[in-house]
Amino acid sequence: MVSGSRALDLTGRVALVTGGSRGIGLAVAEALLAAGGRVLITGRDTAQLDEARTRLSPGDSTRAERLHQIRADVRDSDDAAAAVESAVERFGGLDILVNNAGVGIFRNVAETEISSWRDVIETNLSGVFFCCHAAIPHMKARGGGWIINISSLAGSNPFPTGAAYCASKAGLNAFSEALMQEVRHDNIRVSCVAPGSVATGFGRGASPSGPASDWKLAPEDVAQVVGDLLAHPSRSLPSRVEIRPSRPPKH
Repeated sequence: MVSGSRALDLTGRVALVTGGSRGIGLAVAEALLAAGGRVLITGRDTAQLDEARTRLSPGDSTRAERLHQIRADVRDSDDAAAAVESAVERFGGLDILVNNAGVGIFRNVAETEISSWRDVIETNLSGVFFCCHAAIPHMKARGGGWIINISSLAGSNPFPTGAAYCASKAGLNAFSEALMQEVRHDNIRVSCVAPGSVATGFGRGASPSGPASDWKLAPEDVAQVVGDLLAHPSRSLPSRVEIRPSRPPKH
């Protein structure tokens, strides 16, 4: 007999969500808070972080106590380490790391500025390494944890103008696979979530809402996948999940 799905209960557990002030990161933070978790979100923009805090804990003092934000640029290893330390100091440890912070710059290679290449690679790939490097010792001290890296179908489906972005996500997929094998016996599970088109205003020529993007995934769809992963029994490790729109436009 197949048992039903497990409800997600994160009471007493601490999560760090990078890029948590908008889009997928904001939706993930909302899902983790709704499940009872204590959540720290990061972002580059202080005003956006303040707005996210208002959206995540509108007039709810109990939830507000379980939420903290810090300005951090994951391209900077010191910022990444400071975000991890802030979660540990604020909430007493770290159980979950959701590496969501990402940059997409879509241009032909010959037209891509060196600074743009570095921004994409350093955010989408190096930033994940910096956060994992800082987080893993704390997870080991807690007896285990979850690392969930938000990748993209672009990591395995390259397209013109996407060389930098596709390379960063392909690298992230390989990094996630290697890390999963390194830390699984420390009771740290690593999973890579690869969405297709999401209505966040992030992708090529994307608009965040409206009829033209009704076919796209919603950020909440990706957040549900993250929650489903966290609810898996300890014996189970879905190491990679692809999620795509069910009915994209016909070409």
